Amino acid sequence: MPKIFSDPEAVVEDIVRDVGTTLVVGLPLGLGKANHIINALYRRAVADRNINLTFFSALTLEKPRPSNELEKRFIGPVIDRLFGGYPDLDYANAIRKHELPSNIQVNEFFFLAGKWLRVADAQQNYISANYTHAACYLMARGLNVITQLVSKRVVDGAARYSLSCNTDTTLDLMRARAEGRASFKLIGQINSELPYMPGQGDLAGDEFHAVLESPDVEFPLFAPPSEPVSDTKYAIGLHAAGLIRDGGSLQIGIGQIGDALAQGLIARHRDNDAFKATVQRLAPGIAVRSEPFEKGLYGVSEMLFEAFLGLIEAGVLKREVDGTILHAAFFLGPKAFYRSLREMPPERLAKIQMMPVSFTNELYGDEAGKRRARVDAHFVNNTMMATLMGAAVSDGLEDGQVISGVGGQYNFVAQAFSLEGARSILTLEATRPGKAPSSNIRWSYGHQTIPRHLRDMFVTEYGVADLRGKSDADTIAAMLAIADSRFQPELMHQAKDAGKLQKNFEIAPAHRDNTPERIASALKPARDAGLLPLFPFSSDFTDVEQRLIPALQILSAAVKTPTTLAGLFWEGLTSSPSAHDETGLARLKLDRPATMRERAYRLLVAAALKRSALNGSCSPACASR
Repeated sequence: MPKIFSDPEAVVEDIVRDVGTTLVVGLPLGLGKANHIINALYRRAVADRNINLTFFSALTLEKPRPSNELEKRFIGPVIDRLFGGYPDLDYANAIRKHELPSNIQVNEFFFLAGKWLRVADAQQNYISANYTHAACYLMARGLNVITQLVSKRVVDGAARYSLSCNTDTTLDLMRARAEGRASFKLIGQINSELPYMPGQGDLAGDEFHAVLESPDVEFPLFAPPSEPVSDTKYAIGLHAAGLIRDGGSLQIGIGQIGDALAQGLIARHRDNDAFKATVQRLAPGIAVRSEPFEKGLYGVSEMLFEAFLGLIEAGVLKREVDGTILHAAFFLGPKAFYRSLREMPPERLAKIQMMPVSFTNELYGDEAGKRRARVDAHFVNNTMMATLMGAAVSDGLEDGQVISGVGGQYNFVAQAFSLEGARSILTLEATRPGKAPSSNIRWSYGHQTIPRHLRDMFVTEYGVADLRGKSDADTIAAMLAIADSRFQPELMHQAKDAGKLQKNFEIAPAHRDNTPERIASALKPARDAGLLPLFPFSSDFTDVEQRLIPALQILSAAVKTPTTLAGLFWEGLTSSPSAHDETGLARLKLDRPATMRERAYRLLVAAALKRSALNGSCSPACASR
């Protein structure tokens, strides 16, 4: 049985005594990090420079950092409410301050999107890797310790431990250890909020070298609140929802587009006529799959997030494979999501199985069984940019700066080309906002994540580009059709100048009105009918906060254009806020402004609240008032 400790410093003392002073420590991706043990290891290595400590990890989670005064007023109370008790990771703070000691190294293969941009230590020590290769890289580096947050239960008097949120690489590494290909100590830290998940990650105590368990090291799970789904993202999700075959298999990437896709599938199943009408307004005359899900879908996704529970509840995800309707490798989400997993009846929870990432992301190992299960598979993932010839830019910039990582994207694209009837769907917003908006569809770009020879399907808010097997000229034409019309002429001109498009080519009239205004108009009836809620699954924001979010988004966009900002200021100056608007202003402590800056903020926010109400962009709670 494992050694039981109540003090993280004692755990570290035991590790150093048993393993030595060269420590290569694997940390689970995201939620499953044992923060107290990690911080104790870090402090020990800072104090004793004879210790050489390497952390190998991904998706280091940090509390949100407000970037301006208004954001601080809004998000500050949310941070206190949702993350107040979450212990910061000392190594992350040191990297940000460029204060990491020379005997400590931190390598990550996936970043929280955009959070480590221009942070030199993080960028220089990033390891570009497919998710499924991370375990091999760890073993090659001499992995000798894994620390992981776990859940505990007692069965017939014996303690058992669940890897819960992170079976991903840990199960693959444990298999390597059992086969004699790796040697490491597995150290657990108990967290009572962590759901106890059945399946391969349900382990006997003798798999662990030591376990940290004490009320003093309990902490609230990192729970990023769900973000509101914009019209752009809903349009993308609805287009993608019209591609999914009943009786097929589904993988979805994280984010609002994933939420939008799931809500689109639910609408297709539960409110079929409204779904078809909405999609036809978005893409008139385009045939899509719109039948309800009689057979249902089977989920196989590296990430389990809240939208999947919504699909199960709605009866969309119900096709069973060996008694399971969803296989996943890690999870992360808001507090309501963790609570749902903790409180789910055992017979229902048993249909969600947490697996190693080698299972979800690859076909190797029981390939015949996976092929039988993953029929008509659709793998839906986000990308930042795409080229006219079908390459995808998902993880970094052309100057080498890493935004996030490759993760499982290449794995899923490869599966889409290996499985009969499977497709890779890469989603992206057609434009990027800014003082001067730019197109996310480019003629070319100096970095690629998915090369053009693996082009398959791209989806923007303006439609679907099916590129598989198409010539370069036909690919360019299809990508132009889903680009924003403000950028189509220049993109077309570049393609013609390169000799890749006929000089007399013209974009079809049906695709020349690709504008945000058309998308907003097409979705408005569905928004008004409640088919496309701002938060389709749950929200940790209060009703007042939900009402403030679209207003602050309007203000954030206005800041980029001085004339728009001036117009908003004038609206605030010439009108009075309603009683409901006053509630929002009070939430930002702008109900009694004491300085000129606060008075200006009050006028701008009041105008933005009024404008967002006129646009209909508020939560169901505020819309019902």
